[in-house]
Amino acid sequence: MRSYLLIAPAIFLITGVLGTVSLLADVFDRSGRIQHSLARFWARIVLKLCLTSVRVTGLEKIDLTKPYLYIFNHLSALDIPVIYVHLPVQFRILAKKELFRYPFLGWHLHLSGQIPIDEKSAAASMRSMNRAVEALRAGVPLVIFPEGGRSLDGKVQPFMRGAFYAALKAQVEIVPVALVGTFEMLPMNSFHVQPRPLEMHVGAPIPITGHAVRAMEKLATEAKAAMEDLYYPHAQVSDPRQAQPIAEDSKLEA
Repeated sequence: MRSYLLIAPAIFLITGVLGTVSLLADVFDRSGRIQHSLARFWARIVLKLCLTSVRVTGLEKIDLTKPYLYIFNHLSALDIPVIYVHLPVQFRILAKKELFRYPFLGWHLHLSGQIPIDEKSAAASMRSMNRAVEALRAGVPLVIFPEGGRSLDGKVQPFMRGAFYAALKAQVEIVPVALVGTFEMLPMNSFHVQPRPLEMHVGAPIPITGHAVRAMEKLATEAKAAMEDLYYPHAQVSDPRQAQPIAEDSKLEA
Protein backbone atom coordinates (compact mmCIF):
# COMPACT_ATOMS: atom_id res chain seq x y z
CA MET A 1 0.00 0.00 0.00
CA ARG A 2 2.85 2.37 0.84
CA SER A 3 4.46 1.74 -2.57
CA TYR A 4 1.32 2.10 -4.67
CA LEU A 5 -0.35 4.95 -2.78
CA LEU A 6 2.66 7.02 -1.71
CA ILE A 7 6.06 6.18 -3.18
CA ALA A 8 5.12 5.52 -6.83
CA PRO A 9 2.79 8.55 -7.20
CA ALA A 10 5.36 10.81 -5.52
CA ILE A 11 8.11 9.61 -7.87
CA PHE A 12 5.92 10.15 -10.94
CA LEU A 13 5.05 13.65 -9.69
CA ILE A 14 8.63 14.72 -8.98
CA THR A 15 9.73 13.25 -12.33
CA GLY A 16 7.14 15.35 -14.15
CA VAL A 17 7.99 18.54 -12.26
CA LEU A 18 11.76 18.28 -12.64
CA GLY A 19 11.40 17.04 -16.22
CA THR A 20 9.58 20.28 -17.01
CA VAL A 21 12.26 22.32 -15.25
CA SER A 22 14.87 20.47 -17.30
CA LEU A 23 13.08 21.59 -20.46
CA LEU A 24 13.25 25.20 -19.32
CA ALA A 25 16.90 24.85 -18.33
CA ASP A 26 17.77 24.04 -21.94
CA VAL A 27 17.16 27.71 -22.76
CA PHE A 28 20.06 28.72 -20.51
CA ASP A 29 22.44 25.79 -20.82
CA ARG A 30 23.02 23.57 -23.86
CA SER A 31 25.97 21.74 -22.26
CA GLY A 32 23.75 19.49 -20.13
CA ARG A 33 25.36 20.50 -16.83
CA ILE A 34 22.23 22.07 -15.35
CA GLN A 35 20.19 19.08 -16.45
CA HIS A 36 22.72 16.77 -14.81
CA SER A 37 22.40 18.70 -11.55
CA LEU A 38 18.62 18.45 -11.79
CA ALA A 39 18.91 14.71 -12.38
CA ARG A 40 21.06 14.34 -9.25
CA PHE A 41 18.50 16.34 -7.25
CA TRP A 42 15.70 14.13 -8.63
CA ALA A 43 17.69 10.99 -7.76
CA ARG A 44 18.26 12.12 -4.15
CA ILE A 45 14.54 12.66 -3.71
CA VAL A 46 13.74 9.25 -5.22
CA LEU A 47 16.14 7.46 -2.87
CA LYS A 48 14.76 9.33 0.14
CA LEU A 49 11.21 8.44 -0.86
CA CYS A 50 12.31 4.81 -1.10
CA LEU A 51 13.69 4.98 2.47
CA THR A 52 17.12 3.67 1.55
CA SER A 53 20.79 4.43 2.10
CA VAL A 54 23.75 3.53 -0.12
CA ARG A 55 27.19 2.38 1.02
CA VAL A 56 29.90 3.18 -1.53
CA THR A 57 33.31 1.50 -1.63
CA GLY A 58 36.28 1.72 -3.99
CA LEU A 59 36.13 5.33 -5.19
CA GLU A 60 39.74 5.72 -4.05
CA LYS A 61 40.77 3.30 -6.84
CA ILE A 62 39.95 5.76 -9.61
CA ASP A 63 40.95 9.22 -10.77
CA LEU A 64 37.70 11.19 -10.95
CA THR A 65 39.23 13.63 -13.43
CA LYS A 66 39.62 10.94 -16.11
CA PRO A 67 36.97 10.18 -18.76
CA TYR A 68 36.45 6.51 -17.95
CA LEU A 69 33.88 4.21 -19.49
CA TYR A 70 31.89 3.16 -16.41
CA ILE A 71 30.11 -0.18 -16.75
CA PHE A 72 27.30 -1.11 -14.33
CA ASN A 73 25.28 -4.26 -13.79
CA HIS A 74 21.59 -3.59 -14.36
CA LEU A 75 19.12 -4.95 -11.81
CA SER A 76 16.36 -2.42 -11.26
CA ALA A 77 14.80 0.92 -12.17
CA LEU A 78 16.50 2.20 -9.01
CA ASP A 79 19.96 1.74 -10.55
CA ILE A 80 19.79 5.13 -12.29
CA PRO A 81 19.04 7.15 -9.12
CA VAL A 82 21.87 5.38 -7.28
CA ILE A 83 24.30 6.18 -10.08
CA TYR A 84 23.32 9.83 -10.32
CA VAL A 85 23.70 10.42 -6.58
CA HIS A 86 26.82 8.39 -5.89
CA LEU A 87 28.97 8.63 -9.03
CA PRO A 88 30.52 12.05 -8.31
CA VAL A 89 31.33 13.12 -11.88
CA GLN A 90 29.54 14.73 -14.79
CA PHE A 91 28.73 11.82 -17.09
CA ARG A 92 26.53 10.84 -20.00
CA ILE A 93 24.58 7.60 -20.37
CA LEU A 94 24.37 5.34 -23.40
CA ALA A 95 20.72 4.26 -23.11
CA LYS A 96 18.12 2.37 -25.11
CA LYS A 97 16.32 4.49 -27.70
CA GLU A 98 12.94 3.46 -26.24
CA LEU A 99 13.62 5.44 -23.05
CA PHE A 100 13.83 8.66 -25.06
CA ARG A 101 10.18 8.27 -26.10
CA TYR A 102 8.76 8.62 -22.58
CA PRO A 103 7.27 12.03 -21.66
CA PHE A 104 9.47 14.09 -19.32
CA LEU A 105 12.09 11.35 -18.87
CA GLY A 106 12.79 11.12 -22.58
CA TRP A 107 12.82 14.88 -22.96
CA HIS A 108 15.34 15.17 -20.15
CA LEU A 109 17.55 12.44 -21.62
CA HIS A 110 17.59 14.20 -24.99
CA LEU A 111 18.24 17.70 -23.66
CA SER A 112 20.92 16.62 -21.19
CA GLY A 113 23.04 15.07 -23.93
CA GLN A 114 22.48 11.37 -23.20
CA ILE A 115 23.13 9.08 -26.15
CA PRO A 116 20.33 6.85 -27.52
CA ILE A 117 21.20 3.49 -29.02
CA ASP A 118 18.93 1.67 -31.45
CA GLU A 119 19.67 -2.05 -31.13
CA LYS A 120 17.45 -2.83 -34.14
CA SER A 121 19.56 -0.81 -36.57
CA ALA A 122 23.26 -1.51 -37.09
CA ALA A 123 23.78 1.85 -38.84
CA ALA A 124 22.03 3.80 -36.06
CA SER A 125 23.96 1.87 -33.39
CA MET A 126 27.25 2.74 -35.06
CA ARG A 127 26.30 6.42 -35.18
CA SER A 128 25.53 6.29 -31.44
CA MET A 129 28.83 4.57 -30.73
CA ASN A 130 30.69 7.23 -32.68
CA ARG A 131 28.93 9.89 -30.56
CA ALA A 132 30.07 8.01 -27.48
CA VAL A 133 33.64 7.98 -28.78
CA GLU A 134 33.49 11.73 -29.38
CA ALA A 135 32.21 12.31 -25.83
CA LEU A 136 35.00 10.25 -24.29
CA ARG A 137 37.65 11.99 -26.40
CA ALA A 138 36.20 15.32 -25.27
CA GLY A 139 36.79 14.28 -21.66
CA VAL A 140 33.20 13.33 -20.75
CA PRO A 141 32.86 10.04 -18.79
CA LEU A 142 30.32 7.58 -20.15
CA VAL A 143 28.01 5.17 -18.29
CA ILE A 144 26.74 1.99 -19.94
CA PHE A 145 24.91 -1.21 -18.99
CA PRO A 146 26.73 -3.88 -21.05
CA GLU A 147 24.09 -6.53 -20.25
CA GLY A 148 21.68 -4.62 -22.48
CA GLY A 149 18.77 -4.74 -20.03
CA ARG A 150 17.73 -5.47 -16.46
CA SER A 151 18.42 -8.88 -14.97
CA LEU A 152 15.36 -11.05 -14.30
CA ASP A 153 17.04 -13.21 -11.63
CA GLY A 154 19.48 -10.85 -9.95
CA LYS A 155 22.52 -12.45 -11.59
CA VAL A 156 25.06 -10.90 -13.95
CA GLN A 157 23.93 -11.51 -17.53
CA PRO A 158 26.21 -11.96 -20.60
CA PHE A 159 27.91 -8.76 -21.73
CA MET A 160 27.41 -7.42 -25.24
CA ARG A 161 30.83 -7.00 -26.81
CA GLY A 162 29.74 -3.97 -28.82
CA ALA A 163 29.39 -2.02 -25.58
CA PHE A 164 33.19 -1.80 -25.41
CA TYR A 165 33.72 -0.36 -28.87
CA ALA A 166 33.74 3.22 -27.58
CA ALA A 167 36.41 2.50 -24.95
CA LEU A 168 38.67 0.77 -27.46
CA LYS A 169 38.20 3.44 -30.11
CA ALA A 170 38.78 6.31 -27.67
CA GLN A 171 41.47 4.37 -25.75
CA VAL A 172 40.01 5.05 -22.30
CA GLU A 173 40.07 2.70 -19.32
CA ILE A 174 37.00 0.77 -18.22
CA VAL A 175 35.77 0.93 -14.63
CA PRO A 176 33.45 -1.87 -13.45
CA VAL A 177 30.91 -0.81 -10.82
CA ALA A 178 28.64 -3.33 -9.09
CA LEU A 179 25.27 -2.33 -7.66
CA VAL A 180 23.97 -4.59 -4.89
CA GLY A 181 20.48 -4.76 -3.40
CA THR A 182 18.44 -2.90 -6.01
CA PHE A 183 17.10 -6.19 -7.41
CA GLU A 184 15.71 -7.22 -4.04
CA MET A 185 14.42 -3.71 -3.39
CA LEU A 186 12.59 -3.23 -6.70
CA PRO A 187 12.75 -6.12 -9.19
CA MET A 188 11.77 -5.70 -12.83
CA ASN A 189 8.04 -5.33 -13.64
CA SER A 190 7.13 -4.31 -10.10
CA PHE A 191 6.14 -1.10 -8.31
CA HIS A 192 6.48 -2.66 -4.86
CA VAL A 193 9.44 -0.93 -3.22
CA GLN A 194 10.91 -2.94 -0.33
CA PRO A 195 13.25 -0.56 1.55
CA ARG A 196 16.70 -1.93 2.37
CA PRO A 197 20.31 -0.69 2.42
CA LEU A 198 22.03 -0.64 -0.97
CA GLU A 199 25.68 -0.93 -1.98
CA MET A 200 27.84 0.38 -4.82
CA HIS A 201 31.27 -1.21 -5.25
CA VAL A 202 33.78 0.46 -7.59
CA GLY A 203 36.48 -1.73 -9.12
CA ALA A 204 39.97 -0.95 -10.36
CA PRO A 205 40.22 0.45 -13.91
CA ILE A 206 40.72 -2.14 -16.65
CA PRO A 207 43.51 -0.97 -19.00
CA ILE A 208 42.90 -1.20 -22.73
CA THR A 209 46.18 0.29 -23.99
CA GLY A 210 47.38 -1.58 -27.04
CA HIS A 211 44.10 -3.45 -27.59
CA ALA A 212 42.73 -3.27 -31.11
CA VAL A 213 39.04 -2.64 -31.77
CA ARG A 214 38.67 -6.30 -32.76
CA ALA A 215 39.51 -7.28 -29.15
CA MET A 216 35.95 -6.48 -27.99
CA GLU A 217 35.12 -10.12 -27.21
CA LYS A 218 38.18 -10.59 -25.02
CA LEU A 219 37.56 -7.29 -23.25
CA ALA A 220 33.89 -8.14 -22.62
CA THR A 221 34.92 -11.44 -21.01
CA GLU A 222 37.49 -9.71 -18.80
CA ALA A 223 35.06 -6.97 -17.78
CA LYS A 224 32.30 -9.47 -16.93
CA ALA A 225 34.68 -11.43 -14.72
CA ALA A 226 35.67 -8.21 -12.91
CA MET A 227 31.99 -7.34 -12.41
CA GLU A 228 31.23 -10.78 -11.00
CA ASP A 229 34.16 -10.53 -8.58
CA LEU A 230 32.72 -7.24 -7.30
CA TYR A 231 29.08 -8.31 -7.19
CA TYR A 232 28.69 -11.89 -5.96
CA PRO A 233 30.62 -11.63 -2.65
CA HIS A 234 28.05 -9.04 -1.52
CA ALA A 235 24.91 -10.26 -3.31
CA GLN A 236 22.11 -12.39 -1.92
CA VAL A 237 21.90 -14.50 -5.08
CA SER A 238 24.20 -17.49 -5.53
CA ASP A 239 27.35 -17.26 -7.64
CA PRO A 240 26.80 -19.45 -10.74
CA ARG A 241 30.56 -19.74 -11.21
CA GLN A 242 30.77 -21.88 -8.07
CA ALA A 243 28.02 -24.28 -9.15
CA GLN A 244 29.83 -25.61 -12.21
CA PRO A 245 32.94 -27.06 -10.46
CA ILE A 246 30.74 -28.82 -7.92
CA ALA A 247 28.73 -30.44 -10.69
CA GLU A 248 31.92 -31.56 -12.43
CA ASP A 249 33.31 -33.09 -9.21
CA SER A 250 30.06 -34.94 -8.57
CA LYS A 251 30.10 -36.29 -12.11
CA LEU A 252 33.67 -37.58 -11.67
CA GLU A 253 32.79 -39.29 -8.39
CA ALA A 254 29.83 -40.97 -10.03
